[in-house]
Amino acid sequence: MYRSHNCGELNASHINSEVTLAGWVQKSRDKGFMNWVDLRDRYGITQLIFDESRTEKSVFELAKTLGREFVIQVKGTVIEREAKNKNIPTGDIEILVSELNILNSALTPPFTIEDETDGGEDIRMKYRYLDIRRNPVKNSLLFRHKVAMEVRKYLSDLEFCEVETPYLIKSTPEGARDFVVPSRMNEGQFYALPQSPQTFKQLLMVGGMDKYFQIVKCFRDEDLRADRQPEFTQIDCEMAFVEQEDVLNIFEGLTRHLLKELKGIEVDKFPRMTYEHAMKTYGNDKPDIRFGMEFGELNAFAQHKEFSVFNTAELVVGIAVPGAGNYTRKEIDALIDWVKRPQVGASGMVYVKYNEDGTLKSSVDKFYDQEDLTNWAKATGAKAGDMIFVLSGPANKTRAQLSALRMELATRLGLRNPEVFAPLWVVDFPLLEFDEESGRYHAMHHPFTSPKPEDIALLETNPGEVRANAYDMVLNGNEIGGGSIRIHDKETQQLMFKYLGFSEEEAKAQFGFLMDAFQFGAPPHGGLAFGLDRLVAILGGQETIRDFIAFPKNNSGRDVMIDAPSAIDTAQLQELHIQLDL
Repeated sequence: MYRSHNCGELNASHINSEVTLAGWVQKSRDKGFMNWVDLRDRYGITQLIFDESRTEKSVFELAKTLGREFVIQVKGTVIEREAKNKNIPTGDIEILVSELNILNSALTPPFTIEDETDGGEDIRMKYRYLDIRRNPVKNSLLFRHKVAMEVRKYLSDLEFCEVETPYLIKSTPEGARDFVVPSRMNEGQFYALPQSPQTFKQLLMVGGMDKYFQIVKCFRDEDLRADRQPEFTQIDCEMAFVEQEDVLNIFEGLTRHLLKELKGIEVDKFPRMTYEHAMKTYGNDKPDIRFGMEFGELNAFAQHKEFSVFNTAELVVGIAVPGAGNYTRKEIDALIDWVKRPQVGASGMVYVKYNEDGTLKSSVDKFYDQEDLTNWAKATGAKAGDMIFVLSGPANKTRAQLSALRMELATRLGLRNPEVFAPLWVVDFPLLEFDEESGRYHAMHHPFTSPKPEDIALLETNPGEVRANAYDMVLNGNEIGGGSIRIHDKETQQLMFKYLGFSEEEAKAQFGFLMDAFQFGAPPHGGLAFGLDRLVAILGGQETIRDFIAFPKNNSGRDVMIDAPSAIDTAQLQELHIQLDL
């Protein structure tokens, strides 16, 4: 064996034992007559000692040639360490080495393999296999494994069956661009990589599998952000003979289980919030409820004065920022500049200081008296010592701008503690949303989402008011999962396709297989998919997902380590009957 123990398990109980270890050289300290080497593997670090008076000369001299990241095997005796290190589990002992075998030498790494490294993100992405040796990345991957194992355990105990679905499928419209794969055996035809296993899990319900889950890769060819990857992982689930409440109870239970087992946190029943309330109160459909700063609509108190900016606005809305009444003019101006950035897009911002003596001082005192400003304070929930920030303009755009400001202020004020978890359900989403560019309605979730039965009649008269039997789970301001009760009969599905602008021929060409399946006794069914990458990152106390993915892509969708995507040779293109036109 290359090792009898790992580098994280030896302690005082092993003193005088003969052991064999293998791993990487973290660092060495040569004092001339004595040489210490820190040996590292996935499990920890053990200190090795080479003593001129106790170590065979050839072994002692060989130890002096060791460099960082050399792969070595040693045999020796566990002895008590004179200068103990209480910061590591093996800090009471060291290994007096009798045999040393260099398994592989190593070049000097391009950055230090330490928790606080000197490597920037680009260089660490290029040498990701080295970055994985660092504790922060290694521990993130181990944490991801624990989450996945707990998910499998919880769902399996509830009689869910894990079923794999295909990666080479038919291209269907699901909201984002497909990644396509040419078929050599079917000239001129293409597979698509799945954006989700949506139709397959519905077909599994038709097949009687009853409770399905899968931890599955999904693919979307869309513009990237720090927390988005072209390939991502879902915890995909579906159940037959369920209503919305059944689905919510199961997956609320899963989330509570994860928080308890992985974080030691007990959470009560998750609050429910309608989509309409979330948008009006927080400006987005994934509100962070770890802190307040709820929106206060001010149209009734701010319009019909002499301030034309507010008079012409569809919405005037503000938030009260706790304890910010002492902000200097410089700090306020910096925030005004922040909301005017192109990423936010506000044209300006009004502020009101709520002084400790109860008076209010605003940037628009010329137009509003103390009674007006007191009404603003009541509407936003402001108290003495707070600051009110007000934006105005088109309703949806203004809410989005104020939401961005709310999150930025919460970050600056330290209100987004990653060790505090505030989950909730957002329900009653619109079934359809109107797209100005195409001039027609699109499914807000996907075409298989069931409308609320009581709203179906509105499809004819007011399709924008139809609510979906859909739900999202939100955790700390992030959507970690979403799903719906599905349409399970052909007639309703045909009706949905009609209002989405599909002709009968288009619907049959795209989804004929699913429509056919509905005619053979499809049960009522529904489900949910969690984004595993984001769920793991939030549970791990991070905002971005990259460190929880072994080999992530950069913001351009490139793997800089293996240099992908890349060109393929002419022979392959010819075999696939593909001609490039660049």
